Amino acid sequence: MTSPTTTTGGPAGAARRTGGPFALSHLDALESEAVHIFREVGGEFERPVILFSGGKDSIVMLHLALKAFAPAPVPFSLLHVDTGHNFPEVLEFRDRTAARHGLRLHVASVQEFIDAGTLRERPDGTRNPLQTVPLLDAIETHRFDAVFGGGRRDEEKARAKERVFSLRDEFGGWDPRRQRPELWQLYNGRHSPGEHVRVFPLSNWTELDVWQYIARERIELPAIYYAHEREVFSRNGMWLAPGEWGGPKEGEPVERRRVRYRTVGDMSCTGAVDSGAGTIEAVIAEIAASRLTERGATRADDKLSEAAMEDRKREGYF
Repeated sequence: MTSPTTTTGGPAGAARRTGGPFALSHLDALESEAVHIFREVGGEFERPVILFSGGKDSIVMLHLALKAFAPAPVPFSLLHVDTGHNFPEVLEFRDRTAARHGLRLHVASVQEFIDAGTLRERPDGTRNPLQTVPLLDAIETHRFDAVFGGGRRDEEKARAKERVFSLRDEFGGWDPRRQRPELWQLYNGRHSPGEHVRVFPLSNWTELDVWQYIARERIELPAIYYAHEREVFSRNGMWLAPGEWGGPKEGEPVERRRVRYRTVGDMSCTGAVDSGAGTIEAVIAEIAASRLTERGATRADDKLSEAAMEDRKREGYF
């Protein structure tokens, strides 16, 4: 006769063996992992901060942080590196969201560093690579020891190399050889004075996971993520928005098209895609059929070289 302590029969035992009603869905498992990461950082670090741009990944990240500490408030402030060329509707959403949840928002301005002569405009007009200096300055000024980012491994090959807890040296630099093992979801946040840790709660999510979670949780996003008519022009196979950053150039006619954005960043390097997806369901269907990552399809800054992202990360970029 089987001892009661070792019995695995009956409906409940069968459900456990076959992954029945007791098994988490893949979205529940991802959510649980992210919530665990937020709580680990909350208990291990003194001054964490969440990078929050008003983009979909940072919005999902904030939603998870709210869940992790509810009903208490989120014990972290927010930080955004504003290039000065961000989409206005995304900045409006950023400010409104921070105010709604009563969170302090720190803004590090690339324009202020340009005005002070610390940074110089690039010939191509893009400011995305210029974010590193203001970011590191903000981390040092506010003594942040853990910085949450919405980076995901499916976005880009350099990001696929990073651990969930990514150690950065006293200059903000990233060395792949200093990556620590993270077996059994055990995270090592040990760091020396002057160093900090970048934390990626969405590391194991895909773009499709993010959108399915947005649909399930009914998370509000800026309208820029859904199909809308917009003036754009073509450059290097991408639809870019006209703006003060210097586009379009001669020979780049502006036309009105129905587009949406899969990712948002500096207007000078973030392209739109032709789309009729005006609802969450339509966006999910569109992404499921796509064979290009969102950054591969819409980010010009990642196409500067084969190692463009990794080079920037080594210098301190997120």
